[in-house]
Amino acid sequence: MKVLMLNGSPRPKGNIALAFKEMEQVFLESGVEVESILLGNKVIRGCVACESCRKQHKCVFDDIVNELAVKFEAADGLVIGSPVYYGSANGTLMSALQRLFYSTSFDKSLKVGASVVSARRSGCTATFDELNKFFTLCNMPVATSQYWNNIYGWDPGEGEVDAEGRQVMRVLARNMVFLMKSIALGKKEIGIPAPEQPRVWTNFTR
Repeated sequence: MKVLMLNGSPRPKGNIALAFKEMEQVFLESGVEVESILLGNKVIRGCVACESCRKQHKCVFDDIVNELAVKFEAADGLVIGSPVYYGSANGTLMSALQRLFYSTSFDKSLKVGASVVSARRSGCTATFDELNKFFTLCNMPVATSQYWNNIYGWDPGEGEVDAEGRQVMRVLARNMVFLMKSIALGKKEIGIPAPEQPRVWTNFTR
């Protein structure tokens, strides 16, 4: 089992990193391989809708996004985390995710997704919903916890005092491990759901 964790914070020791650390400990104890990558301090441009990826099966901008694509394809689960910026996810992370999901042609079905959000005070649930949309567009089951996957803090490390938030992260990781292992067993024992063919597309202007 492999999990790829993408940290959208620009702070390597921020509260998303703290939340990820809680999850990583559970993953490692469960025998799950983990790779955590800090994205929020990288220069990542947004999608320009050039459609080159339809032919090349990778993004025309050959940066970290294409490196992430290889890691994402090999992973059984994906965790994405972001601090709240103006009631939304970090812009650098969003640019990376939009290009990553759009430019990759491999089947993402049944890879388990989870999103994690930190904030000083407000905007967590809106950002949480925003990040989960990447998973629900791709037949990816979304791992949940005993509460929304939020942790609170302003300065780096302040999330340490959010005992409930840290517990939420540990429960989330355990649930994610269970889902990944259950899906692997299901694939072996009963197979995966057959996709409907052909794929139907509805454009409202034609």
